[in-house]
Amino acid sequence: MAAPSVTAGKYDLVIAPSNLWLTIHETVGHPTELDRALGYEANFAGTSFCTPDKLDSLQYGSGIVNLHADRTAVGGLSTVMWDDDGVKTLGKEFPIVKDGVFRNFQMALGQAALIGREGGSNGCAYADSFDAFPIQRMPNISLQPGPDKTIKADSLIADVEDGIYIEGNGSWSIDQQRYNFQFTGQVFHRIRDGKLDGMFRDVAYQGNSVDFWKACDGLGGEPSYELGGAMNCGKGQPQQVAPVSHGAVPARFRQIKVLNTAAESGKDIAAAISRPEGGCDCSGANPSWA
Repeated sequence: MAAPSVTAGKYDLVIAPSNLWLTIHETVGHPTELDRALGYEANFAGTSFCTPDKLDSLQYGSGIVNLHADRTAVGGLSTVMWDDDGVKTLGKEFPIVKDGVFRNFQMALGQAALIGREGGSNGCAYADSFDAFPIQRMPNISLQPGPDKTIKADSLIADVEDGIYIEGNGSWSIDQQRYNFQFTGQVFHRIRDGKLDGMFRDVAYQGNSVDFWKACDGLGGEPSYELGGAMNCGKGQPQQVAPVSHGAVPARFRQIKVLNTAAESGKDIAAAISRPEGGCDCSGANPSWA
């Protein structure tokens, strides 16, 4: 509660898996749904900037970024042996982003032919009840660890002069093309000269899906990998709700725009934290704060 409110500007960020899983979901998961990219799906924040002409050419992230999709991960919320088109999922694992380049969409039965791709469905059909039509839904999508198993969050923080370490997911927003975004978190640690030095509050980071992933220059190793996720991913009309997991390692992103959420909302920070001398008058006679 006593932490200073962040000064808006550009910072190097180290983001924990507990926050990064949601960023993966919104900036990679939904944009690479083929029905959304083709305009057949426009519910829950619109279509997608990631259109079929960008396959095998769009530099989605830096060269160290690999985002893998599967419905076979142990413990994954989207893990099943067969999808709801009856496609066996084992052997249908695929890279969405490989070495930073956009390589594959998520596809259900019959969708690959729409863009001239061979191989058919990659096991991404799901219906949330017996009487719902199976539609293309997100598999488990995970940021792969870096090659050095000794790297963890502390290692990434050590190479940051002025930055923020973010833990826990908070609120988010993203535009109708799944491109421009803003995310908050739960806990924000100040990084100064390679070490944690107190905390910040009122932090949100902002950018676009491509520039953000291109700014990634450090990844934790396999021991730092964690699997997160949610039970309530919404899509379709009528709405269907699906569970999905996203694994991640701690990752470092250089010079990301950070907003002060209190200032953006127009709050008077000083007034919000002020307290009258002598403590709280709870009688109701002094309603100046509560």
